[in-house]
Amino acid sequence: PTGVIADCLGRKYSLALGTIVWSMAALIYGSVPHFAIFLIGEFFFAMAMALISGADSALLYDSLKEAGREAESKSIFGKAHSIHLFGIFLSAPLGGIIADKWGLNYPMLFSALPISLAGFIAWKMKEPVVEKNAISESTRYLDIAKKGLRFFLRHPNLRWIALDGIIVASAAYFVIWLYQPLLMSLNVSVKYYGWFHALLVAIEMLIASNFGRLENFLGSAKKYLRFSAVITGLAFILAAVFPSFISAMLLIVLAGGFGLTRIELMMADMNRVVPSAQRATVLSFVSMFRRLALVLLNPLIGYLADYSLSLALLIVGLLPFLVLFISANKQETQMI
Repeated sequence: PTGVIADCLGRKYSLALGTIVWSMAALIYGSVPHFAIFLIGEFFFAMAMALISGADSALLYDSLKEAGREAESKSIFGKAHSIHLFGIFLSAPLGGIIADKWGLNYPMLFSALPISLAGFIAWKMKEPVVEKNAISESTRYLDIAKKGLRFFLRHPNLRWIALDGIIVASAAYFVIWLYQPLLMSLNVSVKYYGWFHALLVAIEMLIASNFGRLENFLGSAKKYLRFSAVITGLAFILAAVFPSFISAMLLIVLAGGFGLTRIELMMADMNRVVPSAQRATVLSFVSMFRRLALVLLNPLIGYLADYSLSLALLIVGLLPFLVLFISANKQETQMI
């Protein structure tokens, strides 16, 4: 529960500590190409992300509240996410060039520099005044967690919608892991990989900023969700059956663009039926179950990809079609 560090020491200090650990992780990961070293690096990456995640949002919202601008939070949070994606968009091609010129470990080593700069910026931020809650935090957290989980388990529509989102998002997640081995099998030079990742991020930004237009074009939110699930699965299957540069591009553009952004739209829909007092907790459980799905799928798809990349792509491509099976056997929800 690293949020305790942010609440006790201050949000900016949790951010600064997270960037220190993140820099360590980058240096460890890029030091020696050995599986055990990668595991240690992943551990520190996870620790850093836990220290930063939540603390950054809390710092931003509390700063807005202190300035009397919390009404602008949705717009400003959206801008912050766009800046995050834009940073990836700019750095991805640079990483490919660095990897091609000096080796695959150097993009990781060099990334410690901007991360350290971010830590310095976090340290210099003004910590907003946070009102302390007199209630015992451990009791309050436990009570909120129980109520949130109980609401989730007793709300059948929410459960099925969450399962729908988790299945497709878990499949789309493997775009990030499998498109590079696919390009490698097609003899595409590593120096171009950053440009492909920049394309992936650009498509995500384009689709995420046009959810409303896409829903109107297809007729309804329900039809868009079905379309995005089907197109994600078909892109994986096409790359598995007909591996080529064109199918690799379609995998990145279609499965990456529609699949990776779909869960954000569903989260927005879920907010409408979750009570305010339990909203963050319920959505956190949805996120937790998604992570659990990836914990189970990651080793399986990894082993399959080592055995046969086409087989791994095919298996992942079949997952989104489970959504159609679920929709056919469950009543339509008012949310969608």
